[in-house]
Amino acid sequence: MGKPKNGFEKIIEEVLKNGADKTAKDWVEAIRNDYGRAPLIFERMSERPEVLISHLLYKNAVLKTGKLEPKMVELISLAVSAALRCNHCTDYHVQAALRKGATPDEILEAIMIAGLTSQSTVLADAYRTYSETIEECMSCGMKIPKAVTSDLSASSDQP
Repeated sequence: MGKPKNGFEKIIEEVLKNGADKTAKDWVEAIRNDYGRAPLIFERMSERPEVLISHLLYKNAVLKTGKLEPKMVELISLAVSAALRCNHCTDYHVQAALRKGATPDEILEAIMIAGLTSQSTVLADAYRTYSETIEECMSCGMKIPKAVTSDLSASSDQP
């Protein structure tokens, strides 16, 4: 039967007719056929078919009711994978993006945007943490108690 694509009710009918084990195996095989391989997480989830089926039902519901083109979905997935530093995910989504029509330039741009965004979050978090340790928070003007600033000054005087 293949991966879920026939509407929610038809998918449920398929699961009830074929059973969870066969449905999970069929869906993983269909994903392999469509993408050249199945992600490791799907392989592991298929060992507990109910987990794989519920995951793919949710994924299918999000993607099939969305307005983004499949290529854009893969580019976003690629960028998120890169930002999260999931090498296997990034590799998978590079291949999937190519299969969905993305060009190498589009893939590199998605990776660069992921890097920019990741860097921004690192900097924002670090600057906020830094701001919490100085006398006055630069972003909100909150005063830090003297005891904290005295401790900081005393520790910086030591060799």
